[in-house]
Amino acid sequence: MSEVALADTEGEGLETSRTVRLRVPARPEYIALARLALSGLADLAPLSEEDVADLKLALTEAVSNSVRHAYPGGDGFVSVAYELSATALEIEVVDDGAGFDPAVPPRLDGEELSEGGLGIAIIRTVTDELEIASRLGERGSRIRFVKRLQPDT
Repeated sequence: MSEVALADTEGEGLETSRTVRLRVPARPEYIALARLALSGLADLAPLSEEDVADLKLALTEAVSNSVRHAYPGGDGFVSVAYELSATALEIEVVDDGAGFDPAVPPRLDGEELSEGGLGIAIIRTVTDELEIASRLGERGSRIRFVKRLQPDT
């Protein structure tokens, strides 16, 4: 079962912020729902099509990492929070699965990059801020990334 919540913080014009929260099963078919919520919120922001595509890619990588690595059996949930303010779009992806060491550099294991590899590098490249909270051998990971908005001129 997935959950969706939407909240508006009252304010005038650019003071208004919107928050959308999703909690979805950790299965690949729910990644599209996370991307759809991002598309809807991005329609309200001064973002270029390229920026929206970059954010969708970053979100896909973050949620895919939770689905693939935190819950290899698919038993668990991934929470995604989106917050749109006058100055930024912030996205946070949280799971309760197996943690990882974000300081480990990418390396090839056969044909795939290890955890902390290409996905995180992509997110870092296409966003303005990236925070990772996870520890190898512990439960739960949180990835938060931010795209600063350029006001319409």
